Amino acid sequence: MDDLIRIVIAIFLPPLGVFLQVGFGKDFWINLLLTIFGFYILGIVHAVWVIAKK
Repeated sequence: MDDLIRIVIAIFLPPLGVFLQVGFGKDFWINLLLTIFGFYILGIVHAVWVIAKK
């Protein structure tokens, strides 16, 4: 159930979803850069992937 909530959060704010899963790790910074530099959809995909694999 927690993963479902994180995925919903990741759809609206991808870096927050990743942060809730892994903290300030490598995946968070990758996702933040993807989202900031205009690749919002890739940020969502990356966030869902990170949440699903953990």
